[in-house]
Amino acid sequence: MAILGVDVGGTFTDAVLVEEGRIRTAKVPTAARQEESVLAAARAVGGGADAGLTRFAHGTTVATNALLERRGARVAYVGNAGFEHLLHLRRQTRAHLYRLCAEHPQPLVPLERCHGVRGRLGPDGELEPLALGSLPDVGDAEAVAVCLLFAFREPAHERAVAAELERRHPGVHVVVSHEVAPEFREYERASTTAADAYLAPLAARYLRALAGAAADAGLPEPVVMLSSGGVLPAEEAAAHPARLLVSGPAGGVVGAGLVARRAGFEHAIAFDMGGTSTDVCLLPGGRAVRVPEREVGGLPVRLPTVDVHTVGAGGGSLVRRDAGGALRVGPESAGADPGPACYGRGGGATVTDANLLLGRLPEELPGGLVLDRGAAEAALAGIEPAAVVEVVNAEMLRALRVVSVERGHHPREFALVAYGGAGPLHACALAEELGIEAVLVPAAAGVLSALGLAAGDERRDHVVSHVRPLGEVGDLPPRGEADLRYRGQSFELTVSLGDELADRFHRAHEERYGYADCEREVELVAVRTAEVVPGPQLELEPASSEPERVSGPALVELDGSTLWIPPGWEGARDGFSWVVTRE
Repeated sequence: MAILGVDVGGTFTDAVLVEEGRIRTAKVPTAARQEESVLAAARAVGGGADAGLTRFAHGTTVATNALLERRGARVAYVGNAGFEHLLHLRRQTRAHLYRLCAEHPQPLVPLERCHGVRGRLGPDGELEPLALGSLPDVGDAEAVAVCLLFAFREPAHERAVAAELERRHPGVHVVVSHEVAPEFREYERASTTAADAYLAPLAARYLRALAGAAADAGLPEPVVMLSSGGVLPAEEAAAHPARLLVSGPAGGVVGAGLVARRAGFEHAIAFDMGGTSTDVCLLPGGRAVRVPEREVGGLPVRLPTVDVHTVGAGGGSLVRRDAGGALRVGPESAGADPGPACYGRGGGATVTDANLLLGRLPEELPGGLVLDRGAAEAALAGIEPAAVVEVVNAEMLRALRVVSVERGHHPREFALVAYGGAGPLHACALAEELGIEAVLVPAAAGVLSALGLAAGDERRDHVVSHVRPLGEVGDLPPRGEADLRYRGQSFELTVSLGDELADRFHRAHEERYGYADCEREVELVAVRTAEVVPGPQLELEPASSEPERVSGPALVELDGSTLWIPPGWEGARDGFSWVVTRE
């Protein structure tokens, strides 16, 4: 059995080929056309037509980049008459709590392309018949997002509007909210539907181009990592690309959970520091926490996603002084081209240059790239390399506290799984600040996201909205999660389905908020389930046949990454990973 995983990052595209427990890896610079990078990485790792691949898994940033850079389709929005401007009204909260003049990001659909159709559903049925004749022309839109009131309970009006739009505008992609995010809260549902429509033409073109190129190269049809941490065939994933917004980071989280469980750590924190950004995620029980919603580019997307927190801090983050003379690192990145100054291509000062000058990088990176120490010194002239590392560490510490301390967990109860090209360089310093006792660094740390893609389960998430008293609901599924709240509350807690559901909600509420009201009525907001087909069980061979132990300060070269063990720490390799602990 041979399995190929290819993850596209902002700086490099990583590939992993797993064959009979053996791992081969490769890194290539990310090109403007991602499909070219994917196939180049597959060739570099030996994943050609003669490799006998049984699976080709892919993590992409196409959807994320298109949303952040506003390069999606021309979208029209159709809502109920009187609710056309929902995307622009948003929630009545400020963009920034203490910056009164801060503006929200512009909606994906301008006002002139927001339309209304007469007809109205209420919570208990039809209030006004649908009048398709009132549906205006959507002009030159490439995609249309349809979001009508209470469609999460009764989708008949949305289906009729979609059918009429497809009849009038053949070839225009129509997205209806009850298929993407069948949940209450109109703004979030509308925002998710608009994002899906905005991304669909671009993502569909990319994934179909990739599938065609893979077929021409003799590779299997790719399966694509979703934000939920599961994979789907490319054609199915292209139908609703808003599910791909955390594709690459989700693969890393799956890989981190895999190596944590193999190493015997029950609880872990995934810490992925790449060239452009850092992603962190809590892994209680060795598996990622999922949340029903996240913001991407300031827009809420109401879809299941691994609870990844991202900051603009990576090895390629640019270093500068602001107008007041304070040292700043990121969020801008040097990317793959020109890259850090030490790449010798005219790039600016970065975190990588600082690590090189501190003696924490080898003179030659994987792939034969020889680092130019003189260029790094010139770029950082007048700036202490140690100060650069301190600043970027402070940014990453804040991110790690968000997913641990701010979620009610003490970091010392977790191991820190460090991966990505730069993660193992900074992991021990971050662990020391947080009181974490053990750092786990996989031998394939530089390409762990690609390994996670190879091992991902096939997963299809489903949600059913209720918004009614728990006591009125009949049979519930035996497995899954329930969103619950006390009647009258605005937000809910997620509790695993099973016996004594209300009692467990009371306990969860007390743990989170410090009190429970066991006499108060509990309301069931939604039920979340998933169809899961387990991914391949990867039996990985040890990275070395002999145990090895190293005391800091020491530099350990890994596959696509470098581990820095500072003084007072000791690393031991036994099997697939390094475990670094205090001496």
